[in-house]
Amino acid sequence: MVKPFLAIIRRDLAIAFRTGGGGALGVAFFVIVATLVPFGVGPIPELLSRIAPGMLWVAALLACLLTLDRLFQADVEDGSMDVLALSPVPLELIVLAKCIAHWLTTGLPLLLAAPIMALTLQMPAVSYPAMIASLALGTPALSLIGAIGAGGRSVQAVSMGLDATATSSAPLLSTATRILPSASGLCRRAS
Repeated sequence: MVKPFLAIIRRDLAIAFRTGGGGALGVAFFVIVATLVPFGVGPIPELLSRIAPGMLWVAALLACLLTLDRLFQADVEDGSMDVLALSPVPLELIVLAKCIAHWLTTGLPLLLAAPIMALTLQMPAVSYPAMIASLALGTPALSLIGAIGAGGRSVQAVSMGLDATATSSAPLLSTATRILPSASGLCRRAS
């Protein structure tokens, strides 16, 4: 089971890097949001340091949402998902492999860019480990939770000819409303 699992991850990574745009788009959005926040709320260091953890999480959530619709869509449209479903690999492992590839192309670059963006938001240095830890745990969860909506959206779009983007973000947004306050509070307590 390990070889097919790794093959799916390698395939999705190769597709992501060949088509481009997915991970880079998410990181670019993350950087733009974190850069524009000081213009919106003002350059007050105390305020920026207080809202930095929450803003970084909101930016990471929205950056992740940008690429979730592509998680299964191409495979469903070109029939690759049918071939994968008929393979001896359990569907759970297929979804997990696709989520890992999604995290490697989207979540990991966000995790690497977060300390630089925290610096621009005047976040205290003592809060960095808590912020990095929360993003390291949270961004894979965003990929896994988002897979629920992305899978439903892809099947719905193909079977009904709809473009229901809102269905792919509903599970992720409802979960994020519960996670964001606690992650933000954790980073604040660390400072």
